[in-house]
Amino acid sequence: MEEKFNKRLVEEKGRYLHFCVDEVTLSNGHISTREMVTHPGAVAIVALNAQNEVILVRQYRYPVQEVLYEIPAGKLEQGEDPSESAPRELAEETGFIAKRWEKLGTFYTAPGFSNEKMHLYFATDLEKEEAHPDPDEIITYEKFPLAEIFAMIEAGSIKDGKTILALLLLERRLSGDEE
Repeated sequence: MEEKFNKRLVEEKGRYLHFCVDEVTLSNGHISTREMVTHPGAVAIVALNAQNEVILVRQYRYPVQEVLYEIPAGKLEQGEDPSESAPRELAEETGFIAKRWEKLGTFYTAPGFSNEKMHLYFATDLEKEEAHPDPDEIITYEKFPLAEIFAMIEAGSIKDGKTILALLLLERRLSGDEE
């Protein structure tokens, strides 16, 4: 089932995303092409305060032309360990600092066309400081009771895949259903 790389047909480099089209040989000998976006990886954080509220950010997402509710997230810097990136991203986007961190899991966001690997974290014991988002980000945050989050997902108020997955993993962990 593996595919063998033959040659790169197209390569376009952006600031941190790269697009390429590769020629490959399939395991049955057929020659085909694969379009791929390479990504440095990312982290996303479910931050839960002492009042059992989840911190969600609101941000306009140009590709879907909508303002979305999402858990705080951001890309990894070159060579950065995800466990170092997560606290940085939470502080940048929300101003919250967490004293307790747990890894929820890791997944590929869209393996049909990208190699992006997302690392999910659970942050608690929060303290508020000042947010300092990147200059090209306009982000606000809101707190939502954990008990209401799943109704928001079912109602379509939360549409972001990483956010839905992380919240479901958190629910499983908090209910003791993890194996």
